Amino acid sequence: MGFHRILVRLTWVGVISSVMAATDTQFPSALPDCPDRCGDLQIPYPFGLTEGCYLNGTNGTTEFLIACENSSGKPETKTGDFLVTNISVQEGQIEIMMYSRIDCYNSTGTRLPHEPQRMLTNPIFTISHTKNKLVSVGCDSFAYVKGFRNDKLIYSSCISDCESKSDVVNGSCSGNGCCQTDIPEGLKNFTVHARSLNNHQYVWDFNRCGYAFIIREDKFNFSSAYLTTPRKYKTLPVVFDWTIGSEKCDLARNKSNYICGGNSTCVDPKYGSGYRCECIKGYRGNPYLDHGCQDIDECKVKDNNNCTSKQKCVNKPGSYDCLCNEGYYMAEPERVCVPDRSAGKSSPAIYLAVGIGTILGVLFLISITLVLCKVIKKRSEIKLKKKFFKKNGGLLLERQLSSNENNVQNTKLFNSKELEKATDNFSKSRILGKGGYGTVFKGMLSDGRIVAIKKCNTVHKGNLKQFINEIVILSQIFHRNVVKLIGCCLEREIPLLVYEFIPNGTLFQYLHEENEDFPLTWDMRLKIATEIAGALFYLHSAAASPIYHRDIKSTNILLDEKYRAKVADFGTSKLVTIDQTHVTTLVQGTFGYLDPEYFQTSQFTEKSDVYSFGVVLVELLTGEKPVSSTRSEEGRSLSAYFIHSMKENHLFDILDDRVKKESDKEEVIIVANLAKRCLHLNGKKRPTMREVVFELQGIRKASDDQQNYEELQYARHEEIEASGVSFTSTQSCFEIASSSSSIVLP
Repeated sequence: MGFHRILVRLTWVGVISSVMAATDTQFPSALPDCPDRCGDLQIPYPFGLTEGCYLNGTNGTTEFLIACENSSGKPETKTGDFLVTNISVQEGQIEIMMYSRIDCYNSTGTRLPHEPQRMLTNPIFTISHTKNKLVSVGCDSFAYVKGFRNDKLIYSSCISDCESKSDVVNGSCSGNGCCQTDIPEGLKNFTVHARSLNNHQYVWDFNRCGYAFIIREDKFNFSSAYLTTPRKYKTLPVVFDWTIGSEKCDLARNKSNYICGGNSTCVDPKYGSGYRCECIKGYRGNPYLDHGCQDIDECKVKDNNNCTSKQKCVNKPGSYDCLCNEGYYMAEPERVCVPDRSAGKSSPAIYLAVGIGTILGVLFLISITLVLCKVIKKRSEIKLKKKFFKKNGGLLLERQLSSNENNVQNTKLFNSKELEKATDNFSKSRILGKGGYGTVFKGMLSDGRIVAIKKCNTVHKGNLKQFINEIVILSQIFHRNVVKLIGCCLEREIPLLVYEFIPNGTLFQYLHEENEDFPLTWDMRLKIATEIAGALFYLHSAAASPIYHRDIKSTNILLDEKYRAKVADFGTSKLVTIDQTHVTTLVQGTFGYLDPEYFQTSQFTEKSDVYSFGVVLVELLTGEKPVSSTRSEEGRSLSAYFIHSMKENHLFDILDDRVKKESDKEEVIIVANLAKRCLHLNGKKRPTMREVVFELQGIRKASDDQQNYEELQYARHEEIEASGVSFTSTQSCFEIASSSSSIVLP
């Protein structure tokens, strides 16, 4: 929708303290003969208060217009009710007071009416991911923000929970009564949502409402009083980035409407369109005005120059010079001021000798200093590596290596220099992808092996065990459909994991991105589904200790050189004992794949992995994404969309075109029924991964009996030998699959 003005009002109450530095008062901020203040707030160009004093937007729109009226006793806009508390041309940011979201319930668990969300959709605004945090307050609450980055829907969320008010600590926002999380980078047109897991029924006596809001990180300090005292529609400061126009610098510079003034430079944002202007070094002011960036006289303030007491500072455009005072001259090459004794009676030879002696002395001191610095630096590097090794869980991993309970003997500890060489010092050209726990680089070891090196995000104390957890779990897995861990490096600030290299990308790319070189046939999809199911069956039932993966999704399924499926990313996985039926944790996972039963109970079972696999199976059938804003509101979730289509007997209306064209109709119906069972809301009624494997193998055998039978026997024999597990049944894999595949056709 078009914008005719910024929908904000400005406050007379003093400008809120901000890290965004306003333009210095001695430099012009607005166009000539234009007002530059509304109350206590300075309004710098390209923003303006009247016609002709602000920058016209694309197609003549007025995104930069700020209306200021004094008739009501304070400046305000003619429409809208958002407060502006600061505008910075130096950082290209604006601070606006936004409304929080409230989610309240009565004693019966019924949600109370709430005001509709007030949205700020100015196209020039992008919410700052460095200055703000998403916060949820409540003992049975969760908050999430969703918005668009380059036309893609992006989510971020967190859950706040507690059983009593005594669990809550003032000033702490780490999950008990309050949680906070980062804002995705480049987010526009966002909305904030507040929801409850159990409608506050179990905490209603002391906490009846939950809150969700975005706030400037340094402006929020949690108090337990927020749980009992309603804070209805309180406004909070939020920082936004803003840009000019719709084109990046390279194109904008050649247009007549390019507005970066003299002594300024053009800067592109990382995401989105447009550009912003900055004064070059040595200049300050408003870079959006023709002569807005003016020279700084560094000589007027001592802290702005490094001239000594023997020198005088001389200002020049964009910089300054330090010249020697009278009676001194500049000695080269040290460029230091020394007394000028040319008027004395001493022989020039004496001065020459003094000069040579001074130079030799300085060179000697420099040499000694360099040697000492090199020795100190080497010792510091060794000490620092030991510090990082300990900080990144090296001692914990050593205990795991020496323990008889975990088979991690084959894990290699790499040194940092070896992995730096393997990745050209972690060159951006070697990046394979980025995820929630780190960045993956392609590398070549000294023995010629191609590997994938995962550079983890900084390991804090809170997720140290999670990092070691991935090493221990992957070191115990021996399966051809699971990514193999080769080793790790802990002596860097950012820890590294080294995996086998899987060359053909993720299953998500082949399903949801155009790929004419290798389209997925029906047989390939059925084969990949069987391999994923086989890996999960191994994790649940055949590994040395049962393993719950906890993040099965198409982006965590890799395809090797023969397009075999490889399950990856075990950062959130859990080892469980043989008699353990579930693990209780804070809810973690990916929207669209998350088991609803786990979301409600926080108890993750092997059937939760089955649910996530069911979503992947539906992706293979339909080619649809797990969450999509292009579907109707009730069909945004792929699982709900699929179940509804099955119920209405519209299965073949939602299938991928290639599946409809190449597959056998009865095979598709059997696989769809299997997916439907995997997505059952009651986990106990879902099949086990053992049953899923045998049913998929039975379908594949019907298409290619002998070949698949031999592969199945080989895979089963290989998995059993590697894990030391034996079955008492004498049936073949296919016989078991056939006997367990009783499918009712719709």
